This record gives sequence, structure tokens and C-alpha cells, in this order.
Amino acid sequence: MAGGRRSTLTLAAFAAPCLPLAAFGLPLTISLPHYYSETLGLQVGAVGLAFLLVRLVDIGFDPIFGTILDRTRWSFGRFKGWMAIATPILMLAIYMLFMARPGVTTGYLWLWLIVVYLGYSIGVLAHTSWAAKLTTDYHERSRIYAFWQTGNVVGMIMILAMPLVLSLISKGIGQQGILHGQGWFIVGLLPLMMLLALWRVPEPKPIESTAVNSTGETVSGHATLADYFRLLARPTVIRILAADLATGLAPGIAGTLFFFYFVRIKQFSFLESSALLLIYFVAAILGAMIWTRLAKRVGKSKALIASCVTYAAVQFGVVFLPAGNFWLATPFLIAAGIPYSAGALLLRSMMADYGDEERLTTGVDRTGLLFAILTGTVKIGSALAVTSLILLGTLGFDAAHAEKSTELSMLGLQALYAFVPGIVGLLAAAVMIGYPLTEAKHAEILRQLGEKDGALPPVVPEDVAGIEPNVANPVVT
Repeated sequence: MAGGRRSTLTLAAFAAPCLPLAAFGLPLTISLPHYYSETLGLQVGAVGLAFLLVRLVDIGFDPIFGTILDRTRWSFGRFKGWMAIATPILMLAIYMLFMARPGVTTGYLWLWLIVVYLGYSIGVLAHTSWAAKLTTDYHERSRIYAFWQTGNVVGMIMILAMPLVLSLISKGIGQQGILHGQGWFIVGLLPLMMLLALWRVPEPKPIESTAVNSTGETVSGHATLADYFRLLARPTVIRILAADLATGLAPGIAGTLFFFYFVRIKQFSFLESSALLLIYFVAAILGAMIWTRLAKRVGKSKALIASCVTYAAVQFGVVFLPAGNFWLATPFLIAAGIPYSAGALLLRSMMADYGDEERLTTGVDRTGLLFAILTGTVKIGSALAVTSLILLGTLGFDAAHAEKSTELSMLGLQALYAFVPGIVGLLAAAVMIGYPLTEAKHAEILRQLGEKDGALPPVVPEDVAGIEPNVANPVVT
């Protein structure tokens, strides 16, 4: 592992795959459920159930792939190799999902959701695990995941800007035309960004140390499913997972219901709502910088608590937003977007820190399994978020015909969008109170790992261009 500071160009190239992955992930949770129910005519409850169950089934893939990832030792790179494999799978499935036309069945939706989640899981898990190995420095990890999260947000911004761009290019283009344009954009961008990262960013070679734990017992260096469940029982991992579930679930619910809420309740058009969502994610880029700098001052857990409390306060205030006034809505969406990036970047940085503690304790590298666990919470959060559609359906909400929606369902829509995410955000803040893995403790872990490993492995020539020396905070592993 490298202990220095990665160059800005290297981290920008590393974040490049986030653009198409996030550009796809946003419509997957927001636009596609809306499109399949309202435009393609599938029953909203059936669409919600398909997204929920496929996502839950996909969770079982994570521990399996996590063990495979930790066992992989390819000369090309274990993370790079799997990202290359994920690319064609994603391209095919994205095309089939986005190009669907009226007449498709729920079976069609189920099939291609399964395929796309398979490719998406491989790509995202390999990418986030790779990030954990780019450095061992406590604050540099936050910087790396800030680039990663900024790449995600920029991808979202690009896909959100497309309806506005396409509407200017082609007057009268409908939601179907917009979604098709987004699909082609993602399919074309994905291989280019993957190739850039695979070419420009070196993958540090894994440190192969004797697998002896802290009690002196020899342990198996091969990852197994049993290791996955042992990691799930670690107190620090439990905290990270609970916070990640909550920080993903809260905006997940709001995102799933965003267009329904702002079109039906706040009386904005679809294009106006898209513009507001675009503003939200532009603010999230600023938020990534804010929370990274705050974490450097007060620690990662305290910065995360501050972001969660901010998110909850803003979310509760959405009910006071005047209907139909775009310019009054703009500052609200800015305030709501700033906390968005904190959970994703800080919790992944914290899990990477814990990976060092786990290697010190057990003698083996379990990065793949740790991030498989973390990826699982994202999927659970997404799946639970989609249940809001199922609940709305039971309350009498009609996605295709506004006049048929019951008054109870409209009240439910307001409560699910405004209050539930805010409460979940406060729960995430509570979980982080008293978080034990501080900067000082992590520095001691690195010191002990340095003694155990003997010396920092030599830097191969391709690594040199991607690392800036960190004279102020040298780290030896």
C-alpha cells in the first residue's frame, strides 16, 4: 500500500468510472420506476416489488463476490480485472432497460434488473475496494473518497442535465425520448471512463504477510463466507453499517419519491423538477469539500454527525416550501444537497481505516469482504427505499392518473418524503456518537503494521507518477 499523497490527475482518472456508474444509478432508483409505471403502464406496486426483490436477491451476491475478490491475484490487478469484466455486462443490461418500449412485461423488467445489478455490484465493489488500497493515510483516504463521491455527483449532474439539453435540441421530446437519450449516453461513456482508470491509475500490489492473528494463532489467508459473517459481528463494522444504511436510506426514500412529490405536491413541471434536482447535486459537490475539510479538523465521525443533523433539519423544512415557486425552491435544494456527500465518502474512508485494524488483528487482508458488507447496506437501503412506492400504492396512489389518487395517499406522500428521511438521518447521527476508531488510534495501528510488515514495499515505476510525497504526514506500512 502507498502512504503518500496521490496526484490530482490520478484521482480524477480513478473517479472517472463513477460518472457513468452514477449516471446509471440515479435513473435506476428515480426515473426508471417512474418510467415503467407511468409511461410503460406497469402497475406501480408491481414495479416497486420488482425493484425491491431483485435488490434483496442481489445482496446475496456480495459475500460471494467479496470472497472471490479477496482471493483474486491477477497480474493485471484484482480490482482492475473485475472492473473490466463488469463493463460489457453493464452495457448490455443498461441498453435493454433504457430502451424498453410499451408492451414489455414485468418479467422483462425482472430479467434485466437481475443482469444489471450483477454487473453493477461487480464494478462498484471492485472500485470502492481499490480506493481503500491507494493509501494508508487517515486524511488522504477521505480525500480519495471525496474524489470518488464527486465523480458520482458529477455523473448524476450530467444525467440530470440531459432532459434540459435534449428538450432544447428536440422540441416536444417526451419522457421516453429523454430516457432513451440517457441510456445511449451511459452506454457510450462507460467503456471510455473504465479504460481511462485502468490505464492511468496504478493498483498497489497486495502485502502478503504471514496470516497470524494478534494472539499468535495461524489463520487461513483465503477468504471464506464464514469470514464475512465474522466481520459482521465486529462492533466497529456494525456502527459503520448502521450509519451507512441510514445515510443511504434517507436520501433513497426522498429520491424515489422526488418527482412524485415535486410534481404532485409542489406543482412543479417535470423539467422544473429535473432542474431542482440538478441544483441539489451541484450543491453536493460543494458538500464533499466541506465535509472532507471538517473531518480533518474534528474527525470523521463528528463531521458525519454534523452532516446528518443538517440533513434532518433541512428535510423537515421542506413542508414549508411554497408550491410552484422555482426561485424560492432553489436555496432550499442547495441546503438539502450539501449534506448528501458526507455519508458516502466518510463511511467508506472509515471502513478502509478499519481494514487496517482487521489486518493487524487477524493477519489477513479482508478489504473485499469489508466493502462487500458495505455494498450490501447500500442495496438494503435502496430496496427499503422502494417500499415507499409499494406503501403509496396501498394508500391509493395512482402514478399515471393524478385525479385517481386518494387524499390519504397524498398525505402519505408528504410524510414519506419530508419526515421519514429526516428521522432516519437523526438515527444515523446517533449511531456515530462515541465512534472508537479515531485518527490517533489509526496512527498506532499503522505503526504496529509497519513493525509487522518490516518495511514499506518498494514503489514500482508506474506508481511514481501517481503519488505525491507527503512530507508533512509520512506513513510507514
